[in-house]
Amino acid sequence: MITPMLLAALFDLALGWPDRLVRAIGHPVIWIGNLISRLEGRLNTGTPAERRRAGTLTVVAVLVAVLIPAVLLQLLAGPLLTVLLAWPFLAARSLRDHVAAVANPLIEGNLAGARQAVSMIVGRDPNQLDEGGISRAAIESLAENASDGVIAPLFWGILLGLPGLVAYKAINTMDSMIGYRSERYLDFGRSAARLDDLVNLIPARLTGALICLVAPRPGEAWRVMQRDARQHRSPNAGWPESAMAAALGVRLSGPRAYETGVEPQPWLYPEGEDASGIDIDAGLNLARKAYLLTLALLTIGAVA
Repeated sequence: MITPMLLAALFDLALGWPDRLVRAIGHPVIWIGNLISRLEGRLNTGTPAERRRAGTLTVVAVLVAVLIPAVLLQLLAGPLLTVLLAWPFLAARSLRDHVAAVANPLIEGNLAGARQAVSMIVGRDPNQLDEGGISRAAIESLAENASDGVIAPLFWGILLGLPGLVAYKAINTMDSMIGYRSERYLDFGRSAARLDDLVNLIPARLTGALICLVAPRPGEAWRVMQRDARQHRSPNAGWPESAMAAALGVRLSGPRAYETGVEPQPWLYPEGEDASGIDIDAGLNLARKAYLLTLALLTIGAVA
């Protein structure tokens, strides 16, 4: 499935998912999110044990709902239709646009605009973020989503075809909606969060390695990634984030300000400088190089 996924990635890189299509038919991930929301609203009640069982049932129901049509389409669709069906599940263009929307006002000195833009991609309280906090949040989101939104979908699409790609996006969407450690989701979202951790084990480390390869000092980035990745609260996000931190020479993670208070977290690459809007731009450039390297490797694989 290398060639269809490569072509779908090129479609995404060139076009993203156009606003006209969003207005006309929506987006498959939005459809999946609506299903998750309806199930959560109906099932997330009762004792902690009942919520855990309901959360597991939700994961199974969502996966069945997306896998049946994906398998049928895989069997019936030709190569071109497979490319078109895979296209909306890749998000390199969208990721770039959302992160650039933070960098541009920040570089121009528009802190309010940058806070508004960063609130669209992270869950932190934007009103408590200064330039460094905004920059760190944007770079961390860029690094983590380079795995979740780009490399991981490609990985599972190449490995298992359209069903693998669609199932991965459903799992990742469930994690982003219900995989929180809050009172409401701690039990209900446990199965979704653990499954998301599992399916991202390889892609996150692969993304970190790709970032290291395009870093100005690949060896240093690799050393820092191996040293700091496991300091992150997530078993996966620390790999691309620590690689990006070392590649840019900035510290990431650290204490995070939410509406409920400040959550202490260890620094990734603590010897680095504080991040700025210029570093977000540099991070976007690194992510672009890593993605182009990925597409080059896929092209070689397709030809071979």
